[in-house]
Amino acid sequence: MTIKQFLEKKEAFLVYLDVERNLSAHTIRAYEGDLRAFVTFWKTKLTKQDQENLGLRQILERYLVSLYYLKIDKRSIARKYSTFTSFAKFLKTYGITIELDLKRPRINKKLPVFLSVDEIFYLLDTIKTEDLPSRSPLRDHSILELLYATGIRCSELVAIRFQDINMQEKTIRIQGKGNKDRIVLFGKKAKNKIQAYLLKERLPVNHHDEALFVNNRNGKLTTRSVQRIIEMFRKFLKIDKQLTPHKIRHSFATHLLNQGADLRVIQELLGHKTIASTEKYTHVSLDDLTQMCNDIHPIKRMLKK
Repeated sequence: MTIKQFLEKKEAFLVYLDVERNLSAHTIRAYEGDLRAFVTFWKTKLTKQDQENLGLRQILERYLVSLYYLKIDKRSIARKYSTFTSFAKFLKTYGITIELDLKRPRINKKLPVFLSVDEIFYLLDTIKTEDLPSRSPLRDHSILELLYATGIRCSELVAIRFQDINMQEKTIRIQGKGNKDRIVLFGKKAKNKIQAYLLKERLPVNHHDEALFVNNRNGKLTTRSVQRIIEMFRKFLKIDKQLTPHKIRHSFATHLLNQGADLRVIQELLGHKTIASTEKYTHVSLDDLTQMCNDIHPIKRMLKK
């Protein structure tokens, strides 16, 4: 396969991911970036002779091996490997077979980092709106409250439109990954903060299709803007602790699990495709339980004697 042929198949593959697989725009961009990086390697790192004589499988293997030498993060390599595995399956529909011999790198699972209940409540209830260094403090407080109340992703929050939210029922229709819809719930506190924001800060709504949260120019908020808002709250924590929208999502799930919520319910609320994605929170809870036993178990007092 020539570079020109590869590029043609690459474009067809991206259309397939969008139309047939219905993957999110973010995921498709990641696939496209991986394939583009491979083409750059093919064009710039191989000799003219190798470009003409090596098969696609051999070039792919050389590229993936080069990533190890460059000390690329294992997670990035694993994602690229997944990209090429999917691409290879797609090529089979054209009668092109590629057998990759390289093993996917083993990745050590990281447990999600989260805030304690006290830390979350401190940010939500103790920090006064007038103390926030923001032109839209009511909006920012509403965003923090809603992220924790629902566990939604940052990208899902900025996509909320007025037609998606039911203030009476305190529910929001969320379009998650793969354009899959789900319903999330929020409480009275979040409702009150949203209503205060709409009444005192947000410009009047002209159409039900407008975004719920907007910037100072009445334009739709970006995910980066939300990240900056949450970073602003981090400065109020009494200890230096990283705070992001995703860590609030982790906190939501962990706190629910610690309170006895069913794992399947949490899976539905988070919009996880498989239960395996949600099960990582059980490890966090077990760690908390172990720490609690170590702290309060009577045997600890005996050891101190």
